[in-house]
Amino acid sequence: MGSRKPKMYVGKKKTKARSADKHVLYERSVQNPEGEVDLLDQFYRDEFRKKSAGLFREDFSGTFAVCCEWVKRHPESRALAIDLDKPTLDWGRENNLGRLEEDLRAKVEVVEGNVLDLHDDKADIVAAMNFSYQIFKTRKALGDYFKSVYNNLGSEGIFALDTFGGYETFEDDKEEDTEHDAEDGEVEFTYVWDQHRFDPITRNYQFHIHFEFPDGSRMEKAFSYDWRMWTIPEIRELLEEAGFAASHVYWEDTDEESGEGNGEYRRRSRGDADPAWVSYIVAVKR
Repeated sequence: MGSRKPKMYVGKKKTKARSADKHVLYERSVQNPEGEVDLLDQFYRDEFRKKSAGLFREDFSGTFAVCCEWVKRHPESRALAIDLDKPTLDWGRENNLGRLEEDLRAKVEVVEGNVLDLHDDKADIVAAMNFSYQIFKTRKALGDYFKSVYNNLGSEGIFALDTFGGYETFEDDKEEDTEHDAEDGEVEFTYVWDQHRFDPITRNYQFHIHFEFPDGSRMEKAFSYDWRMWTIPEIRELLEEAGFAASHVYWEDTDEESGEGNGEYRRRSRGDADPAWVSYIVAVKR
């Protein structure tokens, strides 16, 4: 729980919170495109014994950093980014796509649109990461999304999504701080994950991300989320109803010395009752 009470500046006084770019802070604190591509390659290789896939589609893509990393890692492949938020996509075009070499930029298609729409090109991998799909709060809504993913996959493809849980994740008004040092000319800051409100009847949850800075300023509610916390069995049942031939849970292994997660994931049929955990579900179309 964060204990500091940052100053809240008003008026025109310049602070780190006013001048910082929230998308840069998000990518530094939340995303790991290199690690995600490693996992996607692992999931695809585990299922189809192939080194890499052709078309990768990133749903709820935001600044589509993973798409850009995908084509850097697999220059023979293509990537499709889909999101409804034009300003965020525009930021990604300038700051992520713009940094790629010209031949790689041509391999990334950016679509301002709905993930429920049908696309002509069928993907080999579809990913919905950072728990974004939990915006769908009813079985019908989430089931419809899963069916659209199934229909947008080729004859052999996988759908990867992450999920999280554990009793610590259901605590109201809990803030967890993570310090980030200044690097490559970027500002020092603290990432604050705010578990604002959980309703056990509906399983609806409100989360916020705040950023705090050494000058005492705070970027309040830089990002906010209103999700339903779906369980692993519910997700897998809906994937089966959508037509997927199978689904697998990838659970994080434990470091023997520290007792903490070691960042390595493998298929498991049973999990541990950890206070907080993140896992991946991979659905297979054949």
